[in-house]
Amino acid sequence: QCVFALADSLSILQGSICGFTIVTGGAARLVFGYDSYGNTCGQRNEQIEGVRLSGLDHTDRKFVFFLDPCNIDIVQRKIKSMALCVSLCPTEELKTYQDLKRFAMVNGSELCSYELAAHRYPVLEQRTTKCPKLPVPPSKPLPVFNRCTPVDISCYARFAEAVVTFVGDNSVLHRLIAGVAASKEIIIGLCVLALFLSMILMVIIRYISAVLVWILTSLVVLGSLAGTSVLWWLYIDYRLYGNDTSSKVLKETDCVFCLQIILLLLMLFMRKRVALTIALFHVAGKVFIHLPLLTLQPFVTFFALLLFWIYWILVLLFLGTTGQLQLLTGPLQYLTWYHAVGLVWISEFILACQQMTVAGAVVTYYFTRDKNRLPVTPILSSVLRLVRYHLGTVAKGSFIITLVKIPRLILMYIHNQLKGKENACARCMLKTCICCLWCLEKCLNYLNQNAYAATAINSTSFCTSARDAFVILVENALRVATINAIGDFVLFLGKILIVTTTAFAGVLLLNYQRDYAEWLLPLIIVCLFSFLVAHCFLSIFEIVVDVLFLCFAIDTKYNDGTPGKEFFMDKALMVRSFVCFPQSSVN
Repeated sequence: QCVFALADSLSILQGSICGFTIVTGGAARLVFGYDSYGNTCGQRNEQIEGVRLSGLDHTDRKFVFFLDPCNIDIVQRKIKSMALCVSLCPTEELKTYQDLKRFAMVNGSELCSYELAAHRYPVLEQRTTKCPKLPVPPSKPLPVFNRCTPVDISCYARFAEAVVTFVGDNSVLHRLIAGVAASKEIIIGLCVLALFLSMILMVIIRYISAVLVWILTSLVVLGSLAGTSVLWWLYIDYRLYGNDTSSKVLKETDCVFCLQIILLLLMLFMRKRVALTIALFHVAGKVFIHLPLLTLQPFVTFFALLLFWIYWILVLLFLGTTGQLQLLTGPLQYLTWYHAVGLVWISEFILACQQMTVAGAVVTYYFTRDKNRLPVTPILSSVLRLVRYHLGTVAKGSFIITLVKIPRLILMYIHNQLKGKENACARCMLKTCICCLWCLEKCLNYLNQNAYAATAINSTSFCTSARDAFVILVENALRVATINAIGDFVLFLGKILIVTTTAFAGVLLLNYQRDYAEWLLPLIIVCLFSFLVAHCFLSIFEIVVDVLFLCFAIDTKYNDGTPGKEFFMDKALMVRSFVCFPQSSVN
């Protein structure tokens, strides 16, 4: 309840930060723009103590005009020029100060600093520093943001070069950009292909998982036999020629031979659990056939994260323009840090909601004996249960991940800041702490995911569900290890299959461009996108497999197949599980 209340407070305070920035003018300054004296354009302003020319009435001056828009700070990546609020952007080139005077008299838009009289522009000494740099290029206001932007943006070329400083040869950069522009239709088509392949693979992987698993098993066994054979051959060869290193080779051969025996015994002992992994993959494929809307979960989660990130960035920009002269001082600094914590927590909360939704739908599927009588929309029912009963559960789970992730991010930042300055011992300690926190975060993520499944099954609180899930996982430790090891490898092969298929199609479609620099970047973009898409979709498949296993473990723990205690599991899973694990040992 405390964490739920804390999550509630976080949401309220996140909204309060946004409201604060709007009330204090941060949002208005970002959208309407402001001049170098702290005045917001398009409205009446209040005097800022100690700042001259502040507190002006700019109701009729709605546009931000930069005296030298091409004066760009390459390091800070921003315009260094003085900014003024004007009533009209110059639409024609102004070559002389007489032109500036005439533009001000005719249009009522003064382009020099406010304290300078427009009719005296040509004779004032301050005109070189407080008037626009001549010639003034024609400009037009940006939609919504009301900034006067030069029509000819060639002066921003240096800024673009600063953004892409990783490219030393401009000709290479131009060829790469030209290649992407020329191949944009092919890139979009290949990205759609990767999306389609990922969705198809989630359904058909149940048919190829058995082949992949046994191929992997055979390769491990054959690899160990080949390694041992080579070492025995070397030992015999050294013995025949009386080499002094034969004793060393014999020790290495004995060691590897012992490891091979252990490996073969382990494979023999684990073969039944490998078969259980195959059965779970088979049933997971059926889940996606009965619940096809599960394939849309990556889209829903992505758009939810995207909307939140856009909101977060906007509020951050609002904060950056809040306060006197847009300086974050005093309590405003703490608002920024709190806003950063909110980014991590709410992002984890959205991901946890996805896991809870998938878990709820899979649990409904598993514990419905007649699959033809499933609810019309199990996904929607799972979402409604989440919103009505389990928001506190996902808030607690995401908060725990946040407590581990934030210290890790801080240590990573410290490590990057001290790179090349710290001694070897400090560097080793930092890396060790970062690694330990990363491992802890992964373990907690896995436990949280199973806790959400246990919550969906028993409708218990987060702590009770986490305890129950932990007990089940410990009781089935070998099965869990097998499913994670074999399952992760199979899913990794699935990702590689999608990436290589998409890349091969890309090579066939892009090979008409003879210069590799023109098709290399489009191909890299396609490969990265296809891997990201495959990872998102197969991560949903992985969640389904994990939830199915937890349901299977609970089913076999409390049911034995006798009347009144019939199993809920799928017939295919029941047959394979009882072939692999007789009833006396199914628990």
